[in-house]
Amino acid sequence: MLALDQIKAEISKYDEKLKELRDSLSIDEALGRIEELEETAGDPDFWNNMDEAQKILQQTKQLKNKVEGFNMLSDTYDEIMLLVEMGNEENDEAYVDEAKAQRDKFLTEFENLRISTLLTGEYDSGNCIVTLHSGAGGTEACDWTSMLYRMYGKWCDSHGFSAEELDFLAGDEAGIKSVTFRVEGENAYGLMKGEKGIHRLVRISPFDAAKKRHTSFASCDVMPEIDDDIDFEINPDDIEMQVFRSSGAGGQHINKTSSAVRLIHKPTGVVVSCQTQRSQLQNRETCMKMLKSKLYELEREKQMEKLADIRGEVKKIEWGSQIRSYVFQPYTMVKDLRTEEETGNISAVMDGKIDNFINAYLKWINS
Repeated sequence: MLALDQIKAEISKYDEKLKELRDSLSIDEALGRIEELEETAGDPDFWNNMDEAQKILQQTKQLKNKVEGFNMLSDTYDEIMLLVEMGNEENDEAYVDEAKAQRDKFLTEFENLRISTLLTGEYDSGNCIVTLHSGAGGTEACDWTSMLYRMYGKWCDSHGFSAEELDFLAGDEAGIKSVTFRVEGENAYGLMKGEKGIHRLVRISPFDAAKKRHTSFASCDVMPEIDDDIDFEINPDDIEMQVFRSSGAGGQHINKTSSAVRLIHKPTGVVVSCQTQRSQLQNRETCMKMLKSKLYELEREKQMEKLADIRGEVKKIEWGSQIRSYVFQPYTMVKDLRTEEETGNISAVMDGKIDNFINAYLKWINS
């Protein structure tokens, strides 16, 4: 059957690409490493060091997910070929729709795994901390920040990532002035790092009685979560600590006590805050992790600048240096100004369908 033969011809081109992908993913090395880690986990003293044990289990899980992802992709390839063979033997068109569905699934999974091979940075595989700030545009900008927060939340849900809110400052009338959240999941930082920059919105404002078109801005900062074992010291004398009452959710206790913590790193002016934990001590510990991550990231950027090893997207965040534009009126389009990736389906984007932009960015920086 012609339709099935066309599917076979299209997918057959991926036979060699699958072998190359297996090598790129280092599947054999991953299998060996899984065996080593599982042997370590079987040691009677394994749980004596809880933190180290958790790291080993997390690494094992990530390696198993990678191997399982490749095996599922190979199985889908074999299933397509079997469907084509059976459909041709039985001359049954009922196999065509199923073969097409499996082909589309295969192509999507292949691209996702291929993109994962581009995540080779030091912290790409780990978690990240994201901060959104409203910019020029007043209440409209605060509303735009809340829309971005929802967009990233939807994206996290679709990838099985958890998003834990760390700090929240509501807008005076509506929306969000700023919000910080931690994204936990495999390759969270590697995937999210390209979202760093200014996001620009153009739409007819629901807050304007004259129904005029408004332009608003929000900044997105993404930094890797740094492990405690990273050798990066912060002078305690350089830190100013402030405590205040939480303005977010959390019940009576969190609002009646000054448990929220703000840390200011005086030499750099970096400010971090956390108000979502129930105790001042817990909030301070979280703040210290955030501060360590931010200062470490700043230091890395300085070194990269000295080596002239960064591109135009890694720069000081300023209005006018937006990375992506979201236009609701007079037409609908989302366009990344670095990669030229664009789509007219703005509703899907605001519902978290941003993988095309993330993938385009990863291809761009690795080209």
